[in-house]
Amino acid sequence: MESCCTCATLLPSKASISATRLPCCARIVCAPCLQTNRRFATCCPYCQVSTAPSPLPQGLRDPPAYRSVASTRASTASAVPPPPPYSPSPAAKARDKEASDIIHFLDHDHDTVSSLSLRYRVPASVLRRANNITSDQLLLGRKTILIPAQYCANGVSLSPCPVLGEEEELRKSKIRRFMIACKVADYDVALLYLEQSDYHLRAAVDSYFDDESWERKHPRPQSGDNAKVGRRQKGRLRPWLGL
Repeated sequence: MESCCTCATLLPSKASISATRLPCCARIVCAPCLQTNRRFATCCPYCQVSTAPSPLPQGLRDPPAYRSVASTRASTASAVPPPPPYSPSPAAKARDKEASDIIHFLDHDHDTVSSLSLRYRVPASVLRRANNITSDQLLLGRKTILIPAQYCANGVSLSPCPVLGEEEELRKSKIRRFMIACKVADYDVALLYLEQSDYHLRAAVDSYFDDESWERKHPRPQSGDNAKVGRRQKGRLRPWLGL
């Protein structure tokens, strides 16, 4: 008992007589499949070949089979080396560099949102949006402001450096860090310790805590009302020591 090579229907011995046997591989195509598609009588779906004569005129040849084309493409693709890795061109790098925003160091005596808008020819709303400024008074708490590059054609900042200079900014930064580390509210005290240590922050902090430790170990003797006044004044001047 054989089966149809297209619909896989088992064919009895009598039905196999009416079926068509393909000459290329001796497979059988049943009569219902032949009625549905007449091409099964001359074309084998497994071998992908045709048993009918070619309709092409004499002298012309049939096109190559699909397998030979696929193998040719595979061999051609393997023979061609892969392209080199992509690297951005210098022009693209230059455009990316030009597209970066401009940093303007603020001088709070003269710079406002309106003045910066006029100097850089940038709308004030764009400046506020680019720097997340909801109110113009918040500009006083900033040291720098970003100028969008698309509004500044030359890409040059009108204030590229800190107004007071980098050394002055570093000095003020050390004073603020000393006041935070030692919990000192008096600016003159912080300035005194930093000047004694030649603005070496760690040495100034260590010197301050050494002095505080010595004062706790050697309290100043006082008596009577003067002692109470002294304790009140000391607690008011240095509340972080708990005195």
